[in-house]
Amino acid sequence: MNARRVVILLAAAIVVIVLAVWLSSKGRGERATLAGTPVLTGLDKSALNSVSEIRMSKGDGTRTTLKKGSTDWLVTERDYPADLGKVRKLLLDLAALNVVEEKTRIAENFPALGVEDVNTAKATGTRVDVVTAGRTYSLVVGKSSGAKSGYVRVADSPQSLLAAPLISPDADPRRWLDHTLIDLAQERVKEIVIKPAQGPGYTASRPSKEQSDFAVSDIPKGRELSSPAAADAIAGSLASMSLDDVQHAPATAPADLSHAIFRTFDGLEIDVSGHKDGSRTLVAFTPRSSAKETEAEVKTLESRLKGWEFEIPSYKYEGIFKPLEDLLKKPPEPATKAKDAKGKDLKAKEPKSREPKAPKSSTGPGQQ
Repeated sequence: MNARRVVILLAAAIVVIVLAVWLSSKGRGERATLAGTPVLTGLDKSALNSVSEIRMSKGDGTRTTLKKGSTDWLVTERDYPADLGKVRKLLLDLAALNVVEEKTRIAENFPALGVEDVNTAKATGTRVDVVTAGRTYSLVVGKSSGAKSGYVRVADSPQSLLAAPLISPDADPRRWLDHTLIDLAQERVKEIVIKPAQGPGYTASRPSKEQSDFAVSDIPKGRELSSPAAADAIAGSLASMSLDDVQHAPATAPADLSHAIFRTFDGLEIDVSGHKDGSRTLVAFTPRSSAKETEAEVKTLESRLKGWEFEIPSYKYEGIFKPLEDLLKKPPEPATKAKDAKGKDLKAKEPKSREPKAPKSSTGPGQQ
């Protein structure tokens, strides 16, 4: 090999090395430019006012559709108002979602991040579609990567991403309901009339707010309250009450309804009707007013409660419709009879009677 040929080969090798370094640095530079950029380009804070609908869906068929109304948002699967705070937070987080790092482009690896298409029941991610006036933004939200970031993939894109902030959309409609139900402070309650579907009814009342404990009527003869405050908790059972789920009230009321009527010192009356449906505990509310100062409150309550049946936690349900027996001291248990080894009742042994012994004769043998 002559010197000229060596020089040519050396020059070619240098060109190849330089080109490889340039391509490598160019690729790194292009990838680096994605860090800090928006995941959903165009969906910034200024565009949020134009959002009219948000859809969330999972591969198992679970889905939630949130639709914007004139003054609020609606969970269409329940036809009931949504939690405005949760909806706003989701939109702000989506608008602020920025790329932290690029991840795999290999579709076979998407399930490891939870960002595969949600068209099969095995898919673990949640697809979010945000509908605006001019465009729909679609994102598959996968697993979290700590408390502040998670894996996502723009739908139909081959590139998965690590992005922040952490987005945790839930496709269960119950999670998006406005859970605020009713808040009746115990201090307002004057009287509660309990009419259970089964068992005796009773009334718990107090003459003034200054008396903290409620007296209970219709206590069976020979029984007494377990404590002076036994019924007080019932009066507070409608304080800070929230719902788990909601449905339209049935056209025909169930036959096994229980009622609890709460009356306040300022003229508010709330009739709570309740029944059980399998494992669910359901209640409905009918507010009424007997005084001018509570008329406006009744109208506000009616606008939120009328026509609906609410699922509440079972412990809350039991607290409202507490049976009279649960307020009373337990009766003394009857004495148990002693049993022998064979399980038969033993008869009580009567004490043996002591008969006087015959006096010893002092007459010796042969004496008369």
